[in-house]
Formats: sequence, C-alpha cells, structure tokens
Amino acid sequence: MPDIKHFDPDAALETVVRLFWRQGVASTGIQDVVTATGLNRSSLYATFGGKQDLYRAALRRYIESRSQPAFQRLADDARGLPAVTEFFTGLIEARCSGEYAQWGCMISNAHAGAENSDPEVRSMLEQHHRQLRDALQEALLRAEAQGQLAAGTDPSAGADVLATLAYGVNLRSRAGADARELRTAVAAAVASIAGRAATR
Repeated sequence: MPDIKHFDPDAALETVVRLFWRQGVASTGIQDVVTATGLNRSSLYATFGGKQDLYRAALRRYIESRSQPAFQRLADDARGLPAVTEFFTGLIEARCSGEYAQWGCMISNAHAGAENSDPEVRSMLEQHHRQLRDALQEALLRAEAQGQLAAGTDPSAGADVLATLAYGVNLRSRAGADARELRTAVAAAVASIAGRAATR
C-alpha cells in the first residue's frame, strides 16, 4: 500500500519557513524543526530530505509567497515614484511591526549568513535580486515617462541603488532600527532622484 501522510506538508513547510526566517540555518537544528512542526524525523526526511533540502524548500516558498507578489505589484503599478514609496512603506511596516517584527527578510538574512555558501541557495538569491531590481526599474521607467525623475537620472542605476537600500532596510530592521529612521532614509533616497514636479 502507498505511504499515506498523516500531516499537511504545506502547513509543515510554512512552519519551517518561519523557523528558518527567524533563526537562520546555522542556529536551527533538525530537533528545532521536529519540535516546531510536531513531526518525527523520519516523516521530515521522507517528505523533504535533509536539513539543507528543507531550507532550500523553505527559501523557495518564501520567495514565491512573499517576495514575488510584492515585486509584481510594484512592476504593475503605473504611478511611478509613488509606487516606489508605497513599496518601501510596506516593507518598513512589515519589518518593524506585527508578527514578524525584527525578523528581517529571509533573503537578506541568507545574503548575510552562511546560507549563501550553497550554490543552489546562491542561485535563488541572485534570481531574487534580479526580480527586485527589475521591478524597481520598471517603476522608475514609468516615473521617467511621467516626468517624475530629476534630469539625468538613470532608471537602471536608480534601481540598483534602491535595491541595495531595500536590503539595508531589511538588515537594519532586524537589528532593531527605528521605523522613522528607515522612512527618513527612504524619503531622502527617493527625493534625490525626483524632479521638482514630483516633489510638489
């Protein structure tokens, strides 16, 4: 007879996402996963593989369920710079308040930790960065078309700067940075590329 799972793998993976997101790989042992999910080791190994396989699956789920929808909303938003500001406002709110306050971003945490020594993880991080940067560039191209950018502003270079700022927001928030401080930094960055018409 086929093996019948007596648990929901999707719900278990979501629990694991939160565990790795909050603690990182180095600080999370397989016993932590067992305790958090309530599953035994054999069930975990049979469903997901070893700890690194489980981490990769969790990282992939985080990107698909949290990062990509936010990037898509930004890329699809026709407002230009207001869309960029809204993106960062939501980012800061998510990082500094609510259930996930001071957890940072699972992706930024991986960039800064030992997780990125895994080639497959590094590939996911690079793909995530391209998607973030492309969404920001799309918003800046729309801003340029609407006359919102300062003369001489390069949307491509601006997207690079803003993507780097997003990682900074994630890491600083994990260290307990005040939301007002982060909002001030974002406002200054956006103002630096905004034309006069956009700041009126």
